[in-house]
Amino acid sequence: MDAQLIAFTGVAAGMVALPGADFTVVVRNALASRTAGLATALGVAGGLLVHTALAVAGLAAVLVTMPVLFRTVQLLGGAYVLHLGISALCAVRRRGPEDGDGTSEDVPGRPVPKEFGRALRQGFLTNALNPKAPVLFLSLLPQFVPHGQPPLPRTLLLAALVVVLALIWFPAVALLVDRLGRWLRRPRTARAIEGGSGVALTGLGLALVTGPLLR
Repeated sequence: MDAQLIAFTGVAAGMVALPGADFTVVVRNALASRTAGLATALGVAGGLLVHTALAVAGLAAVLVTMPVLFRTVQLLGGAYVLHLGISALCAVRRRGPEDGDGTSEDVPGRPVPKEFGRALRQGFLTNALNPKAPVLFLSLLPQFVPHGQPPLPRTLLLAALVVVLALIWFPAVALLVDRLGRWLRRPRTARAIEGGSGVALTGLGLALVTGPLLR
């Protein structure tokens, strides 16, 4: 029994499930449709794949040791999350309290490639532009490489485990939101959730944008 691998699985599961921008975007898009929610979940997993690949390749170390590059990525990520938050708040403002929520159920046979691609892109960019992820992976993965064991195969295994956990967790969240869709898509409930997600994303975006500017 690999005790370190079990311990890492617990840590990684908590890290993946921790509510943040990824979780908020998945929930928000899952309210639009099951397709959008699942596409966003896949996009988030794709972003995690980028971060884990960078950590395995050692490129994350370059980002950490170059403050200007790190802050540039932080500003880009913050600006994108801020954009998503403001867009959500504007959508709530445009929609009256009794208006339809603008969401829709998936209809068999209906073409959805445009919706899928947009949601996939949102999920990917929200995660891939998170500048804290490379630092987290770079500091976390080496802690679970046993002494004397070749680091590359072990790090690849740990990185793959993180992506697998994301592929389980975020689609599950999207499917749960869709399952509760009849209640969650009621106009007032949808407005409250979208407004809350807009506030959360705007706050996260502002924190990421102002962080490097205040240093």
